[in-house]
Amino acid sequence: DGMAFEGYLAESTLEPKGLVIVIHDWDGLDSYEMTRAEMLADKGYDAFAVDLYGKGNRPESIEARKEETGKLYSDRETMRARILAGLKAAQAETGLTRSVVMGYCFGGGATLELARSGEGEDVVGYATFHGTLATPEGQNYSEATAPILISHGGADSGIPLSDTTDLAGLLEEAGVPYELEVYSGAPHAFTVFGSDRYRKLADEKSWSSFLTFIDRYLAQPE
Repeated sequence: DGMAFEGYLAESTLEPKGLVIVIHDWDGLDSYEMTRAEMLADKGYDAFAVDLYGKGNRPESIEARKEETGKLYSDRETMRARILAGLKAAQAETGLTRSVVMGYCFGGGATLELARSGEGEDVVGYATFHGTLATPEGQNYSEATAPILISHGGADSGIPLSDTTDLAGLLEEAGVPYELEVYSGAPHAFTVFGSDRYRKLADEKSWSSFLTFIDRYLAQPE
């Protein structure tokens, strides 16, 4: 709709095994997502960190971040459209189609929004790290949804453990393959390097599980 967005592409340092889409947390695309994209590139994946806020829109205050996420939570059609635009741009730029979509915090919730919609063409997996897990009223998952990896902190005070079991129940009912990992003592945002919430063991274990997940669905023959 005439808006400009600015993502970040990290090209694989090896023969690319597939494409990973990284969705940012509530402060917008910054060095954190870029670092994760580069880490994926070193493992043989083209990784594209999408921008859901718009070029130059990187909110710094808590109030501004709540405002930006609130806009998309209240207009999920726009949220999905922006993710899909980023996915299509990345597929066109890299020449790769088979993709895994993953996200952190707000980005994890956005990842699940796309998963529920069934609109992610050629998406073979979804992953969320300490993301929003609650399912909006009127939405659900279908049997056709690609496999989902859920990494959650047991000490997350913002997203209760009950949300993990509720989500698992919905996925079981729908017949969606999923993996749920809960890390004891890990608070919200436990993967964010350098923060007081960072938990090294939980971060390393969840990243290892994610690499196994994407290798299973992207690098292996269908």
